[in-house]
Amino acid sequence: MKLSIIILNYNVQYFLELCLKSVEAAISNINAEIIVVDNDSQDDSCQMVKTLFTKVKLIENKENYGFSKGNNIGVLQAKGEYLCILNPDTVVAEDTFTKLLKFSESKVNLGIVGCKLIDGKGVFLPESKRKIPYIKATIKKLVGNSGDYYANNLKENDVNQVEILVGAFMFLKRVVYNDICGFDEDYFMYGEDIDISYKALKKGYHNFYYGETTVLHYKGESTLKDKNYASRFYGAMQIFYKKHFKKNVFFDFFVWLGIRLVYISRKKNFNKVKRISKYILMSNQVNPQLEKVLSKEVILKLDVKNIEKESEIIFDANIYSFKNIINYMNNKDLDPSITFKILPKDSKFILGSDDAISRGEVICF
Repeated sequence: MKLSIIILNYNVQYFLELCLKSVEAAISNINAEIIVVDNDSQDDSCQMVKTLFTKVKLIENKENYGFSKGNNIGVLQAKGEYLCILNPDTVVAEDTFTKLLKFSESKVNLGIVGCKLIDGKGVFLPESKRKIPYIKATIKKLVGNSGDYYANNLKENDVNQVEILVGAFMFLKRVVYNDICGFDEDYFMYGEDIDISYKALKKGYHNFYYGETTVLHYKGESTLKDKNYASRFYGAMQIFYKKHFKKNVFFDFFVWLGIRLVYISRKKNFNKVKRISKYILMSNQVNPQLEKVLSKEVILKLDVKNIEKESEIIFDANIYSFKNIINYMNNKDLDPSITFKILPKDSKFILGSDDAISRGEVICF
């Protein structure tokens, strides 16, 4: 088998459904398997997978083991030569895996490969390509200077070596994963992607950023910044520095202070009210049931030209490919006040997420 996609899920049923539909489309011509590891979700995620995705291998954990252990459990069941560690709140393009397989097979001593990630508003996520978070760089980032933290020497669409990649999407050979002992289970959430990237570098592998494919990441779903975010993130960074660098009390203080300030500054966005002037359904047919649940007029269009400010575009995946949807969302010419949702194929809901702080919105009809 060529590829195993490992998706760790926790209470994001609708986002997982959309993710799985995009992954199935992306592996239609690849000898691949999908493994969903569920960390004791309390929603209907598992039943949804069993009903709609009968070819998916589902592992139902009886407790929430966290990111590292959950993914390691999935990899133990994987048969593919290559692995993709994928968040359930992502959408991949139809050619994402074929591109990455072709690229990976052309490289020697390849470690982990990441790709270009955008959020639910089509904004590039800078954590797609990062540098090793040395103490000086991390302190500078906490006070607003991220030049030495993100790999800003690379452009969004570049393809080149990079040091640190993000856990929402990691592509690598299974033998490499095993050689670097997978994810460190001392991390429950946060920091594990930095750790595994750094372990690959220390083993002599070359990590790469592949900016020629774009993946949509509804970041607020799987990394919700709730009241416990600061302590979880700070705890993860403590583990990383304890394992790989010398302890620094001065740094500990600045990390704690910086994270608290970031959390406080973002907290005001948690209950932000969104204004929508009108809904634009990108489709070739009306959807009476959807129109009924939305409070404003729904206008039918087949392109994103001349879209007014504060409109919300709903992409009908029954007629648009995921690649086209991602490209539309990544359109730099659209007004930044425009938001997006996706209507998955053969589904009765739309979903989207407008920032990386608060949870996304699911509307069932």
